[in-house]
Amino acid sequence: MARIVFMGTPDFAVPALRLLIQHHDVLGVVTQPDRPAGRSRQVQMSPVKQAALEAGISVFQPEKIRRPEAVEELRQWQPDAYVVAAFGQILPQTVLDIPPHGSINIHASLLPRWRGAAPIQAAIRAGDAETGITIMKMDAGLDTGPMLRQRAIPIAADETGQSLHDKLAELGGTLLIETLPGYLSGELPPQPQDDALATFAPRIEKEAGRIDWTQPATVIERAIRAFTPWPGTFTLWNGKQLKIHAGETGSGSAEPGHVVRANGRVAIGTASGLFFPTRLQLEGKSQVSIDDFARGYGDFVGATLWTS
Repeated sequence: MARIVFMGTPDFAVPALRLLIQHHDVLGVVTQPDRPAGRSRQVQMSPVKQAALEAGISVFQPEKIRRPEAVEELRQWQPDAYVVAAFGQILPQTVLDIPPHGSINIHASLLPRWRGAAPIQAAIRAGDAETGITIMKMDAGLDTGPMLRQRAIPIAADETGQSLHDKLAELGGTLLIETLPGYLSGELPPQPQDDALATFAPRIEKEAGRIDWTQPATVIERAIRAFTPWPGTFTLWNGKQLKIHAGETGSGSAEPGHVVRANGRVAIGTASGLFFPTRLQLEGKSQVSIDDFARGYGDFVGATLWTS
């Protein structure tokens, strides 16, 4: 049974932590500091911290893990290896060098495709047929370290960022437990990535959810699914934010951003094809179906939404 220090913060990391506790000696958990969250801005602990405390495991929350006092604290645990899953801070070489077996990362893509902070959303937005989990040995680069094992899953036609996140979180924990014994024993040597095939998925900002109707309908529909639940997608109508929660693509044409009726349904023009919204939410209001929305706002059909 290996001595492991786990590093992670969001929901994605929790299944791996719970499985790790069952199979190895988890000496401690490192997670981000408690921060204000939600509309109330109340200070909340991370999902990983909650899971660790429930299991009776000590928690360390450095503001910056590269500070000398944080590095020294980590060294005191004397782990065999670190396991990292969406921790939220870049580990400096001084930290990576502490455990004799190095640091193992659970990454939510089939590396070298979609290195970076938002691989789940990037795969959906790109229309990828599949994605998966890569268990890799970390180096000082951004998801550039050698790989230990991968497992692919298909991306469903109606996949959202949330549904794919949940599938990959569970898969990540399972594949980690399958991978660790062979790696720790030296029977599973890391394999280098092909840097020539690398693509990047940078961190998503809230403004990324603003819909540009001058894009094709297929691109818009994939973005709506990818950004569910966060940051969500929105447009502007009558000076207010209008969230688009779901919709479908279809044939036909209209000026980008122009709201029309096509085949008895409300549709929005794009650069190529029509987008048929199914769930909307006007700023300050509840989410409703497109039929209810169109009945409540008779001037919606015929309007032109924000395009750039």
